Amino acid sequence: MQKRRVAIVLFNLGGPDRPESVRPFLVNLFTDPAILRVPRFVRPWLGRFIAWRRTKPAMENYAILGGRSPLLELTEEQGRALDAALAGDPAIEAKCFVAMRYWHPLSDAAARAVKAWAPDEVLLLPLYPQYSTTTTGSSVTAWEEACREVGLSVPTTTLCCWHSQGGFAAATAALVREAYDKARAELPQDVKLRILFSAHGLPESIVTAGDPYQWQVERTTAAVVERLGIEGLDHGICYQSRVTPEKWIGPSTEEEIERAAHDKVALLICPIAFVSEHSETLVELDVEYREVAEKLGVPGYYRVPAQNSDPRFIAALADVARAALGSGRSLCSFAGGRQCPRQHGDCPHARTMTEKRASAKEVA
Repeated sequence: MQKRRVAIVLFNLGGPDRPESVRPFLVNLFTDPAILRVPRFVRPWLGRFIAWRRTKPAMENYAILGGRSPLLELTEEQGRALDAALAGDPAIEAKCFVAMRYWHPLSDAAARAVKAWAPDEVLLLPLYPQYSTTTTGSSVTAWEEACREVGLSVPTTTLCCWHSQGGFAAATAALVREAYDKARAELPQDVKLRILFSAHGLPESIVTAGDPYQWQVERTTAAVVERLGIEGLDHGICYQSRVTPEKWIGPSTEEEIERAAHDKVALLICPIAFVSEHSETLVELDVEYREVAEKLGVPGYYRVPAQNSDPRFIAALADVARAALGSGRSLCSFAGGRQCPRQHGDCPHARTMTEKRASAKEVA
């Protein structure tokens, strides 16, 4: 039997590959309508102004990393590992392609590469476990536009989320437990250890408008904590990387560090919404927040590594891909379809169902 050729497109944020790329990367980020939700005629100049304001501190952060983001190389490595994990599948011949949202390789380049490979079908697999209109939603929109531009028309399965998929939760819990045990061994017995699950923040207005991201971050955390099985575990969820003056979801990571200092407990930070190391883990968590913790007198500060190409994580990602390709469904990776509560109308599954109901009414 001839194997189906499946192109797996891995969505990720992207990052500057040299200091000169920092400004255009930020311009791409802040002129995205999914990120900067202002009137269309205002967005170009306001986005460029924000990018200009943030260029210097961003360049200082990337200087710590050698002047560039490691995200592309790490994502490509994940793609190669996923290719290897799927190589023995008797039904498919899979090949991973990387489509970054704000820096190269962008969706148009990835779409051309996929077209040249001539697959029988495409699986869009975001490396964002939790869905947000600002991440996966924006990436899917960019991909669809790129496909129209390059003339790529192939049956496509789109995954919106895999926030509490069993293998992913177990793989993440294993990394957390390893870091927890190591930190616990280094700390005095009378010092308590708290786990903070830190995710990228969002403006509160985006969540109240129906984005399911915060709810899904909570589901991820609950699934990981359950698999840790540590009785009486002290833990919490917090949000980092605020970039605009409007109100963001909280508590912030800095607020939780201050609370830990007040409570005189050590901290183990787990980046719960990132599966690859990049500036927000290697600089924001490892450098900036560590300095805050030390200044405030937190008795210990530790960090769980991102999954990167950890074999347990790659195995989970392979399971996610196989299940999606065998399900005959698009969007939700979970059996039974949509999990998001009704108030999260920006869940793509909810929007699709709304569109179908509206279409049915028009026909009737």
